[in-house]
This record gives sequence, C-alpha cells and structure tokens, in this order.
Amino acid sequence: MSLEESSRHVIDFVRDHRSWAAPIVFALAFAESLAFLSFVVPAWAVLVGIGAMMRSGGIDFLPVLVAGALGAALGDWLSYWIGSKFKHSIGGLWPFSRHPALLFRGEAFLKKWGVLAIFIGRFSGPLRASVPIVAGMLRMPQQPFQIANFISAFVWVAVLLQLGDVSALVWAWLWEHVLQRFWR
Repeated sequence: MSLEESSRHVIDFVRDHRSWAAPIVFALAFAESLAFLSFVVPAWAVLVGIGAMMRSGGIDFLPVLVAGALGAALGDWLSYWIGSKFKHSIGGLWPFSRHPALLFRGEAFLKKWGVLAIFIGRFSGPLRASVPIVAGMLRMPQQPFQIANFISAFVWVAVLLQLGDVSALVWAWLWEHVLQRFWR
C-alpha cells in the first residue's frame, strides 16, 4: 500500500469516527517527531487532510491541536533523551548509519542557531528527525530545549491543521464561484 493510500485510509477513518481524531493525531505527530520513525511516518499530509475536514466534519480544533502538539513534543523529547543516553552509538543506527550527513547537518544547524534550531527544525523533515537527537547528544540544557520543543510543537500542529482548513475553504469557494461554471 502506498503512502498516499495509507493517508487516505487514515483520513477516511477519522471522517467516519471523528472521536478518534485526537488520539490518531497524537500518534501520528509522535511518530513523525521521533527520530527513527519520522522517516517512515510522514504524518504532515494526514494532519493537513484532517484539518481540511475539521469544520465540515464537526471535529473540534482544540482537542486535536493539543493532542498533536503533545505527541510531537513527546516524540522530540524521547529523541532528545535517546541522544543524551546513547550518543556514541547513534551514528551506527538506521537511518543515521545509512545517512551520516543527517547527524552532521543537525549538529551544524544546532551550533549555528542554538535553541532556535529546535523551533526551525520542526518545520523541515530531515532536520525534524535529527535536531532533537543531536541536541541530546550535545547535552543542550533541558529547559531551553523543552520550551522550544513545546512551543514549536503547538505552532507546527496549528499550522498544518489550519493549512488544511484554509485549503478546504479556498477549494469550496473556488468550486462554488469558479469551477462549477465549467461543468454546467
């Protein structure tokens, strides 16, 4: 099954079982933020898709936002912890063993931007996977890391959900005011 098909199944499931929206968003955001799963679970597309149906599907924004932000923050927190505990062996583990540049780029990015790298890295796939683990490896102080981690998690989830919502509104407007004229 392709990633697109998997995403469609998850979105369809949430459409049919909207009470599962928050737990599913939590799990997907956690997986996408965890260093080793983020490469195989690109949840951002599903978050945008769920955001697109929130208004029309009667899904409350706030519980989904909080669940997604907590999932993303906990995924980064665990990545940070793994980096701090296993710093010398991380490079030998997949995906870093096959793509060692990820750790080097994460380290250079973190050294250049400091705690702001945690926030910026949240919005870039490869950096999202490597910056928190490198922050743990470099023993970045916990408090600044966690503050940037939680703030960026809330902003990241809000942006993705709102992107879906705004896209749905734009599509509905285009359909009503422009595209239907071509099919009449």
